[in-house]
Formats: sequence, structure tokens, C-alpha cells
Amino acid sequence: MSASLRQVAERAGVSVRTVSNVVSGFALVAPETRARVQAAIDELQYRPNAAARHLRGGRSGLVALAIPEIASPYFGELAGLLVEEAEKHSWMLLVQQTGGDAEHERGLLGGVRGQVVDGLVLSPWSLSPAELRRRPDAVPVVLLGEQDADGLLDHVAVDSVAAARDATRHLIDRGRRRIAALGLQPHLENGTAARRVAGYRRALAEAGVAADPALEIAVQRLHRADGADGMRRLLDAGTPVDAVFCFSDQLALGAMQTALRAGLRIPADLAVAGFDDVEDGRYATPSLTTVSPDKTAIAREALACLADRLTGDRAAPARRIVIPYALTVRDST
Repeated sequence: MSASLRQVAERAGVSVRTVSNVVSGFALVAPETRARVQAAIDELQYRPNAAARHLRGGRSGLVALAIPEIASPYFGELAGLLVEEAEKHSWMLLVQQTGGDAEHERGLLGGVRGQVVDGLVLSPWSLSPAELRRRPDAVPVVLLGEQDADGLLDHVAVDSVAAARDATRHLIDRGRRRIAALGLQPHLENGTAARRVAGYRRALAEAGVAADPALEIAVQRLHRADGADGMRRLLDAGTPVDAVFCFSDQLALGAMQTALRAGLRIPADLAVAGFDDVEDGRYATPSLTTVSPDKTAIAREALACLADRLTGDRAAPARRIVIPYALTVRDST
């Protein structure tokens, strides 16, 4: 069992208040007293109770992360980075899975059940900007991804339109002209697919390549199975295609498997590009060309926004922070 504050005080021959001042970094403690207290802390291996300190300051030390899918490689990597970043703020991160369900997302905006949290990082899939604006005036919220609250909440995101344009332009520069877009999701509010198809169409228009609605393939989810099914539908329709830009790496991995089983050579017959730069794509055969968001920066900026809200002016104007990305070219193109 960890030593108590009182035990440290007795060992150092000082008051409990003096030990507390040393632990808290209070400046007005004599150097020799501070050294004696620190020696007692080291000897007894005293560890401050972070939760108690937070509660005395009116905070719990807990922040929540609500993401659609924990099993998603992208969200899994991002959650891990957010956990690491939270530790730098002496916060514990509670991870909630919403499944992209509107009711679940709506409920989390009203608070995390059974927990008092200081802030929430939310990646909404189903809530509209109007619903996000109607949230109770409680803890600070930072939004991730494409959906925002019309500028009323802090928002950290990659410019998906520009990134999708760059990925499509890369395929055009490789001499491809029949480029499919795999990943449209008209049934969702989150805007991810809408922005990525906008970037895709912009690149085609800028290059003078005619858009073909038959090359825009809708999916239910951004999973491997959906990518495999979308690619199968495209090939079964007999639509000429020499490249495919997939709106997630999972879609791209599924599409590549279908294409390879159909006897197509990648990239000779079909170039494939994805979005997210997850680990599976780096080790696929062939390795996957992809848009690589700076996920470390997403985690850092999201929690910096929360920290600013907790220690500064909560009524300050909301910020929209655009995170950099890179197009990582690999064997699939």
C-alpha cells in the first residue's frame, strides 16, 4: 500500500500542509525543508492521489472519447494516441463506442453514464450540426472528423476535400482515366463521404476527365467487406475501370482482394488508393498508397482544446483546427 501524506510528514518532521505544498509545487517552502520532504517521499515511495487532487480542484481528472468503432484500425490507432496524450495532462481517458448510432451519440452529449467527466472528444457519425448545437451547456466538447456544429464547438479535422483531390490527382498523373470512387454514404450525416467525393470530382474536373456516375459506388460501412462487395458490383456491371480511390484503407483492402481474385494485376490493370494510412495497408501485398493524416497531431490538438477550455475562457469563440496530411505512395499505384 502506498504511504500516506501523514506518514511522509512524520518521517520529514513537518506538517501535512508542508508536504502538500511540496507535492503541489508551492514556491514558498524553504529549500532545506523541501529537500527533507522530498527525501521522505522518495524513501517511502509516496505517490500523490491524482484523483483526489482533481476533485479538490472541482474536476474529476476524467475525459471521455466517443468514437463510432473501437475495432476500426483508424479509430483504434487514434484512441491509443489520445490515451498517451491524456496522460501528459494527467487525465484518464474513458473510451465509449457509439456504433454511429444517433441516440447513443445524443446521450453522450448529455454526459457519460455513471461518470463525471471534465470534457468530451466526440467523432459523430449520425448527428446533424443542428443537433450538435442543441447540446446541454455542460462540459467542453471537441469534435473530430467531418461533422461540425456550424462553428459553435471546437473542431479538429483534416481537409478531406483537398486530400481526396490529391489522391485522385495522383491516379490521374499515373495515366488513369476511368477512376472509380468507392465509399459514398448518402445515408449518413457525418459528411466524410460527401467531402471525399467532392475532392474526387474536383480533381477530375481540373484534369478535364469526364465524371461518370457509374463509377461512384455507395457502401453501407467503410469496412473491408463493403470494399470487397463494392468492387465486385463494379466488376460485375462490366464498367471499364483502371483505378479506384477508396474513402478508407479498409475499403481499399477489401477492393484489392476482390480485384486480385478476379485476375486483375495491381497496379498494372488497376491502381488502388486509400485513406487513413492504417498499419494493415503498410504491410498488404501490394502495399497500399493512401492519404496519411497526422493522427498524432489530431490527438494533441484535440486535448489541447479541452485543456484551454478547462483553464481559460469557455465562452471564447470555437476553433476549427485543420490537421496536415501527406499522400504516401506505395506499390498499389
